[in-house]
Amino acid sequence: MTLVSLLFVGASASVDILANLMAAKSRGFTRLKWGLGAILLVWLAFAMLGQAVKTIDIAIAYAMWGAIGVLGTAIMGRLIYGSRLRPIGWFGIASVSMAVIVLSTA
Repeated sequence: MTLVSLLFVGASASVDILANLMAAKSRGFTRLKWGLGAILLVWLAFAMLGQAVKTIDIAIAYAMWGAIGVLGTAIMGRLIYGSRLRPIGWFGIASVSMAVIVLSTA
């Protein structure tokens, strides 16, 4: 696991968060430009994740990517769209994040 690979995971997750926000803005892909933008960003996110898995185990890289993506999407959804999670939702995100930390130390 190298610093460059970790940066690829982080950048990939950030791009995925943007893709999720664009998908929401597309209103079920009825707004074509937003929908196509989301698809393009998901493709880019997976291309970047593919670079990370050259030196990080796929299970660890994907778990890190997913945890960052879920947390980032929840936070940005709240800030941009006013989406609200109940406390149990935040507990679930925290639980997944803790599991990823444990997995990455294995």
